[in-house]
Amino acid sequence: MNTAELVELAQQLRVDSVRASAAAGSGHPTSSMSAADLMAVLLANHLRYDFDRPAHPGNDRFVLSKGHASPLLYSAYKAAGAIEDGELLTFRKIGSRLEGHPTPRRLPWLETATGSLGQGLPVGVGIALAGKRLDRTGYRVWVMCGDSELAEGSVWEAAEHAAYEHLDNLTAIVDVNRLGQRGPTRHGHDLDAYARRFRAFGWHTIEVDGHDVDAVDRAYGEARSTSGQPTVVLARTLKGKGVESVQDREGLHGKPLPDADEAIAELGGPRDIRVSVHEPPAARMLHAVPVGDLQLPRWDKGEEVATRNAYGEALAALGTGRADVVALDGEVSDSTRAEFFAKEHPDRFFECYIAEQQLVAAAVGMAARGWVPYASTFAAFLTRAYDFVRMASVSGAGINLVGSHAGVAIGQDGPSQMGLEDLAMMRAVHGSTVLYPCDANQTAKLVGAMAGLDGIRYLRTSRGNSPVIYGPDEEFPVGGSKVLRSSQYDRLTVVAAGVTVHEALAAADALDREEGIQVRVIDLYSVKPVDRDTLRRAAEDTGCLLTVEDHHEEGGLGDAVLDAFLDGRPVPRLVRLAVRRMPGSASPDEQLHAAGIDAAAIAAAGKLLVEEAVVR
Repeated sequence: MNTAELVELAQQLRVDSVRASAAAGSGHPTSSMSAADLMAVLLANHLRYDFDRPAHPGNDRFVLSKGHASPLLYSAYKAAGAIEDGELLTFRKIGSRLEGHPTPRRLPWLETATGSLGQGLPVGVGIALAGKRLDRTGYRVWVMCGDSELAEGSVWEAAEHAAYEHLDNLTAIVDVNRLGQRGPTRHGHDLDAYARRFRAFGWHTIEVDGHDVDAVDRAYGEARSTSGQPTVVLARTLKGKGVESVQDREGLHGKPLPDADEAIAELGGPRDIRVSVHEPPAARMLHAVPVGDLQLPRWDKGEEVATRNAYGEALAALGTGRADVVALDGEVSDSTRAEFFAKEHPDRFFECYIAEQQLVAAAVGMAARGWVPYASTFAAFLTRAYDFVRMASVSGAGINLVGSHAGVAIGQDGPSQMGLEDLAMMRAVHGSTVLYPCDANQTAKLVGAMAGLDGIRYLRTSRGNSPVIYGPDEEFPVGGSKVLRSSQYDRLTVVAAGVTVHEALAAADALDREEGIQVRVIDLYSVKPVDRDTLRRAAEDTGCLLTVEDHHEEGGLGDAVLDAFLDGRPVPRLVRLAVRRMPGSASPDEQLHAAGIDAAAIAAAGKLLVEEAVVR
């Protein structure tokens, strides 16, 4: 499009943003209006995209990081012919695909859900990494950010990583409109302040008047021709551009315009311009999945193997069996054992360093491109990336997260390194799967099973060696459990997972030997979804349940067991053993004992529970 046509298209995007927000009675039209020229030039002259084939491997990828400006995005979809005007006016209404903040669950042209600011660029880095190192189809990734979100640390994790990886297929467009939600941003219209920061991280920077469509057009062309480094286009804009009563004024964020009809008239009225978006180049996907049996590692019963080691070996084997599997790690691969995958498949391993937000975001970006990512770090450190996990669920992203060094059983490192909240955290994620294996063969089978699941999948692994108690041919369906001890004379059921399974078995042996109390032991390796049927049957048979977990008492294994009875069924006598005190440094055995979750504590609590049941 030429200059005059681009100006008209931008005005149409403004008008439609105002109309959509007015119809909804809510929304962010002024944030959309500031970026309208930036969007118009991108859509008409630079984006390569087939809206009829959103999965086309040659399509450029666009991420609207400032997701509150969704009226602008939907107006662009209308201009491209992807949606009609009638649908545009369903914005924010129940049942509409056009939600207040966009999600790919609803719309096929979206890469990721946005709305929690500071996430679009990190996910864009993941998509660009996939394009550069995996897909190799030449597509470009465009990420439109707001200036307010540049206060988020995750943006600078992404900036450094993009420059380190020389992602010259990535362009960030920053709409510097000066105003945030409650007033001016930190740097206002000082483009150079932002440019200095991006240059320090190794980016090519371009400063433009964001309402000069010719300048924006030249900037995008320069970005596309820049080699060896990512580019940021810093565009000075005015919030509410084009309507004098709201332009560059505070107090109007997140509100429809006071007089929409008057504003539309001031903008020149409705238009019906349609854009012929450039076709993507021919391309093909490179990661077809080979068909064949997966050869997972195997261990003999009685061997001593850490589940983190089993994870690493299983992941490496999975990478051999499936060419679409990728691994990411946060500079602890020698501890998580993701290094086993890195040695076998270096072209599909991604070091994200100590930047857990970028770690998870990169996984989300790669999943958006059809890859199956496994991202690992210490369980404790995934808390830093929890908002990215939450938003990945909103996106419907399929990612595998692995947290090692879980619980007090890690020993002397102390509480800063102990994942004691992770089960609760991951159980709370919508549609998540939470797995906690106790031995090597179980771990390997679950690692393989995770690749075929949907949504957020979390595997918890342990640092220390533990005995292999299952044969290599045993199966572990997600949503299942294993009953390791059972008889018709059982008077108590102990439910455990991970390291406490071995403590529970020892406690069951001691109670039988010393007290004559028969104990059923359940290995609840699938913490979510939980095996309700087995738990309910155990409650009916024994009348008493005792749960034991290397985790805080809130939200973990005990709560997962309790949830199995919250549908009107009688709740059994239930005692929960968990980590209730702040640990210090001690050996693993000392830690388990101090927390009251070792075999001796289980036996003592179990004996008391049975005795109280008899008295009652």
